[in-house]
Amino acid sequence: MSGVELQPYEGEWSDDDPDAAFRVDVAAWSRQDPLPTLEAMSANLDIPVGALARYVLARWASGGAEGLLELGPSAVDRLTSAIQQAEDTGTDEARLAAWNTVRDIVGWLRVGLDDPDVAYPSGGAEVTTDP
Repeated sequence: MSGVELQPYEGEWSDDDPDAAFRVDVAAWSRQDPLPTLEAMSANLDIPVGALARYVLARWASGGAEGLLELGPSAVDRLTSAIQQAEDTGTDEARLAAWNTVRDIVGWLRVGLDDPDVAYPSGGAEVTTDP
């Protein structure tokens, strides 16, 4: 991470900036200095600060891609389509239809959480308490 300066973001943006919400979030979160937390973790876990910083950045930066891999492109497309149709139509009926579609997809995704035997019929991974 040499050459990277951790600094607050105090940029300016217009109200019609499509990334304004992200810029606001960056400005708010960048007020916090993450190094004391990483230094404490480093001391407690005996992991170098740079390795922890790299982990946090890589994990966060790949979060959207990880979500896509978990859901799959077809589920993401169905969610996007339902929401876009509701926005295009702009009626309460269209919004309710989109909500029902999203609810159904989320219900389908929860099957493995609600009934692990269905998602992992061969047993899958087990949680153990043995060291």
